[in-house]
Formats: sequence, C-alpha cells, structure tokens
Amino acid sequence: MSRGEVAESKNRKTRSDKKRDIKPTISTNLKDCIYRLSYITNTPVKVVVEVLCEKGLKSRKVIDYLSNYFRRDFKFLNTVYMGDLERESLQRKYQSGKNERISTRFKQETYEEISLLSQALDVTPSKATSLLLDASIRNTNLLNAFVKTYLHDHIDETRMKELKQVLKYINKNNPYKEEISWFTLLSMIFEDVKDSTTNIKEVIHSWIDKYRE
Repeated sequence: MSRGEVAESKNRKTRSDKKRDIKPTISTNLKDCIYRLSYITNTPVKVVVEVLCEKGLKSRKVIDYLSNYFRRDFKFLNTVYMGDLERESLQRKYQSGKNERISTRFKQETYEEISLLSQALDVTPSKATSLLLDASIRNTNLLNAFVKTYLHDHIDETRMKELKQVLKYINKNNPYKEEISWFTLLSMIFEDVKDSTTNIKEVIHSWIDKYRE
C-alpha cells in the first residue's frame, strides 16, 4: 500500500470515528432534569444526553411510545411499526413553557439510527433527538439503570447493598403509592447532605451515616 493510500485509509477511519453534533431544542424542565442528572453522577451533560438516547434507541418501551407518532414505517429488531401519513408531524410541536437548545454528540452509527427514526417521525434529526430524549428520560427503568450503573462503578459493594436496603425500606413505607427510583434517591441524598464536595463516595457515606442515626 502506498503512502497516499495509507493516508487516505487513516482519513477514512478518522471520519468514521468522528462524532456528529446535534443541538435539539427541549423544554427547560427537561434540561434542568438532565443537568441535575449530570451533577449527581458527575457526568458531562453531552455524555448524559448521548447515553440516554443510545439506551432509548434500544428500548422497546421507548420505541413503542414514539410509534404513536410514526408517519412512515420503522423497523425495530423483528418488529415493523406501520406509519400513517394522516398523523400530524411533530416538527413544529414544542412542549409548553420555555424551550432551550442543548448540545450533544453522537457516534456515526447512533446518528444514522436517529436519522432513520427522524424519517419515521417525519421530523429533522434534531427534533427526533429531542423527542427521543424526552421519551427516554421518562422511562423509569432506563433512568434507574443509568443511575444504578453509575453507583455500581463508584461506590463499594457494601455501601451499594446498604443503599438498596434504604430504597427498599422507603418504597415499602411510602404513603404516596409512588415508587422511589434510584435517580430520586440520589437526588434526595444530595439535597439532604447539602455538601459542596463532588466526591460521590463521601456524599453517600455521609448520608448513610446520618440515616443510621
């Protein structure tokens, strides 16, 4: 292979690995939720959005929900969702209240999946991203998995077991008939401790010690 061919091969690899920027417009409430998730997991906002969208694209529950708005056919695993051009396009539909842009970046493979979703929804990739993000973050199981994975990666097994027991106790004795998620629990911990430290281990350890008292 000549030098020119090697250089061209490297350029192709660089282009295929390069992430694509998308700036979806979302409600301020959704943006606040994402920033809160970013803060309590000490994860960059762009990464939070990217991971939630990637998980949403693989979630049947999320795709089932979005299929109510498909104007064109969409294939998910072995299921083909039938589109209906009689459905109104969501391109110009925004959530009530103030809306703002948020930045994220996707791998080329994920971007192509979002493009296919945008075709089914008959909207731009940016709009499809905002709809996907909103549907994903409302999926309790998906949000729980995101936070639980983070906790497993950042605190020891003993503390994780204690947190599970706390969560089990709270849900068993919750008078509001609403199950408390891992995200809600982690938010409660940060609210209760009100510690300026960004060290998740210290925050959780302090809260558990306080909870025992």
